Amino acid sequence: MSARTATASTAVAALLGGCVLLSAGQTQAAGQAQAAGQAQAAGAGGAPVVYAHRGASAYAPENTLAAVDAADDLGISWVENDVQRTADGVLVVMHDTTLARTTDAEQVYPDRAPWAVKDFTAAEIAKLDAGSWFGAEFAGARVPTLKGYLQRVERNRQKLLLEIKSPATYPGIEKEILRVLRQEGWLDRGHVKHRLVVQSFGAESVKIVHEQRPDVVTGFLGTPSVADLPAYAAFTDQINPSYTTIDADYVAEVQKLKGAHGKPLRVNAWTVNDAEKAARVAGYGVDGIISNNPDLVRDATR
Repeated sequence: MSARTATASTAVAALLGGCVLLSAGQTQAAGQAQAAGQAQAAGAGGAPVVYAHRGASAYAPENTLAAVDAADDLGISWVENDVQRTADGVLVVMHDTTLARTTDAEQVYPDRAPWAVKDFTAAEIAKLDAGSWFGAEFAGARVPTLKGYLQRVERNRQKLLLEIKSPATYPGIEKEILRVLRQEGWLDRGHVKHRLVVQSFGAESVKIVHEQRPDVVTGFLGTPSVADLPAYAAFTDQINPSYTTIDADYVAEVQKLKGAHGKPLRVNAWTVNDAEKAARVAGYGVDGIISNNPDLVRDATR
């Protein structure tokens, strides 16, 4: 996720008013699938669920398989990632829309500025070092494909909070992500109920996922106004804001509403990286906290 505030305004009114109505059969099926799925956002004993942001990104280079494994080593079940699409249509795990910050793209491809993910093929990206910028011990780490990332999360028996990054840049990416999830076994009953959430800053993107797979748990990244919350609740299950934009009153207003599958809306706050802030945000009553330092947050809130 970007460290920016995504606050809804009246500019989204037309978008939110266009929610697709599901058939009675779809709604019933989705509701049944969600009965256990919504429980995945509730921590044991009331403690918030902790999500490793881009993997345990304080301890390993973000959005790499090493960061997935670092979260696993810390005992963190949930990992968060960001998905984009290459020039030849391969889904890769990368936060920035440019490769410059977290790879050696500038050195390998000096004439390809601004090194946008969408302008490179998967084979070209596979040549890049995505670890040395973080530490010499991670030299040679690669930008994972979504397929490879899912396989590592599955191997570790972890769970995935998947962000569709900059969906306006990649028309149709929602369908492609769902296809890869299906191919890798992530849309079966067990995964959908307990181990998968798909989120985005793009409300339209979240709506598309909900329409195409109404059984999948979805989240909207941002802080909609209280007045706009009912419109979001028609197509999402979670409101996931920056922790700097909320308080206990806002969290309570969100949780008063039932989401797309008839369960109370959940709130997962990001990005909280120290114990003091974690304890304060947990005190707001949030359902989850997303962190680069998930072990610190876990220990401060349990």
